[in-house]
Amino acid sequence: MMKIVCLLVGFVLLAPISTFALSAQSIEERLEAIVKIRAKIPVHARTARALGTERDGNGVVIDSEGHILTIGYLILEANFIEILAPDGRRIKASFVGYDHRTGFGLIKATEALGVAPMKFGESSKLNEGDPVLVASSGGQSSLKGVRVISRKEFAGYWEYLLEKAIFTSPPHPEFAGAAMIGADGRLLAIGSLFSQVVAPNVGIIPGNMFVPIDLLKPILSDLKTTGRSSRPPRPWMGLFADEVRGRVFVNRVSPGGPSEKAGVKPGDIILSVNRVAVKSLAGFYRKVWALGRAGVKVPLQVLQGNRINKITIQSSERFTFLKLR
Repeated sequence: MMKIVCLLVGFVLLAPISTFALSAQSIEERLEAIVKIRAKIPVHARTARALGTERDGNGVVIDSEGHILTIGYLILEANFIEILAPDGRRIKASFVGYDHRTGFGLIKATEALGVAPMKFGESSKLNEGDPVLVASSGGQSSLKGVRVISRKEFAGYWEYLLEKAIFTSPPHPEFAGAAMIGADGRLLAIGSLFSQVVAPNVGIIPGNMFVPIDLLKPILSDLKTTGRSSRPPRPWMGLFADEVRGRVFVNRVSPGGPSEKAGVKPGDIILSVNRVAVKSLAGFYRKVWALGRAGVKVPLQVLQGNRINKITIQSSERFTFLKLR
């Protein structure tokens, strides 16, 4: 309890007292909703090579039914999921849903957890410079005061794009599935990645990227009932790319995925989509997704070695490619 009080005192110095209404006791109650997640993934799973067969992270209890929100890569293709409750119990959990657009994952405990779920806040009201708390499982020792450094676009190499991701610093060491908690004690975001953050008048500093909770609200009911969002699925190509000096380079392709079947290879440079030049990773994704839903053909110009080739990818749906059940 004393550690929480000391942290709160230091944290309040960073923000007006009027904006920080949590007592040490209420923070401790919030921390009980954060659990440890352990997942095991078969060696033949599609994501085993990139993400490993044993994954540890965190999750947040969000309702009285035992649903736990986490970051999706922790539980993708898992055949065994276990949570460590605040009281020390090891409880099995089942996979419920995954949303590739946001990155959220949802599981459900098979036993009653006996903790108060964390209520949702409004991440849209979170601004650059705002102080927040970040916590993983482990109680008081996991709590860390951080600031929002930026709200900006994030393009991930796995065909992933967030319009207004939340970047914070200093980084939390247990960021995967960690809870971002606002001044009112409500859940604002879920931790996703370690990242480099550009701080005004400072430069590049280490930090984390969080997925805003507002993105979950429209799809939560779908995830609970069908395991996925009801929105039309975007075309998926099965490639992993990076942006370097205005060029999009292919790092690798998913074995058996649409890009490999079409002849895209590691080291290729994507020049255009449907004859429109590609200059950024985010722009590449938007041009592909603008063609239509999953299954649409994706016409590319690709620099392969010293030759420019036309390649058409028959896109697919990522959800069906993964072994989620």
